[in-house]
Amino acid sequence: MSMKQRTKTALILIGVLFPVIQFAPAWIFFLLLQVVIIGGLLEFYNLSNKRKFYPKKLLGCLFALIVGGTFYFDQFPFLLGFTLITMITFVYFVVDTNSLEKLALFPGSFSLTVAGVVYVSLTMNFLYWIRRDFGVLWLYLLFTVIFLGDTGAYLIGKAWGRRKMTPIASPNKTWEGAVAGIVWAVFGGWLARTVLLPRFPWLEIMVISAFVHAAAQVADPLESLFKRAAGVKDSSNLIPGHGGILDRIDSFTLASPVFYYLMKLLIMK
Repeated sequence: MSMKQRTKTALILIGVLFPVIQFAPAWIFFLLLQVVIIGGLLEFYNLSNKRKFYPKKLLGCLFALIVGGTFYFDQFPFLLGFTLITMITFVYFVVDTNSLEKLALFPGSFSLTVAGVVYVSLTMNFLYWIRRDFGVLWLYLLFTVIFLGDTGAYLIGKAWGRRKMTPIASPNKTWEGAVAGIVWAVFGGWLARTVLLPRFPWLEIMVISAFVHAAAQVADPLESLFKRAAGVKDSSNLIPGHGGILDRIDSFTLASPVFYYLMKLLIMK
């Protein structure tokens, strides 16, 4: 796919997402986030199907919405939601596993149904908490750190990268690119802080930026492992020039919770 197509798609996505992130009430932002999460979760399940594992898609989507509900409703704590998911899972698979054919598929189906919810829904819902608890400007700081860090890692890694970081998951990723990515991410944090959040301490933001992009660099090859195991390049072809939803959100799956809790620890004490 040409860079022209990638850029066109990126501009369209920004044009759609920016008004929601900046201006939409919390419930609309939350609902859009759930749509993204469900889309990414279904792509994860489709990757599993390619290796002849068959997670229960509708059950997983229900669980993802339950997890999302624990983030949205303060009266619905996560432990209660997780207990509900556990009970439903146990009952469902005990009732549904009623043949030798289903018995052979049971371990993979059971594990991946729940694992997908943890991987996509639990992690990505922290974006809602970041916007709710800290404000939309902190979301922009997170986006800047991730996007600039990824850009730096790609450019420097492609030009000067020699030492492979994750040769099985992502053969093109190098330690030189990883270090450059963190440096660019720190610069992105400094830039976003200078422009958007000048009254907040720069040192703490630099530290957060470095750790957040380090987390993103772990999350990205994790998704690549799933794709390599499935024998595909992208999680889907939904987004022209960019692959699938899971390809676009993979860095945020670990970076979002890390960012949220570092903010709690270092900034919003």
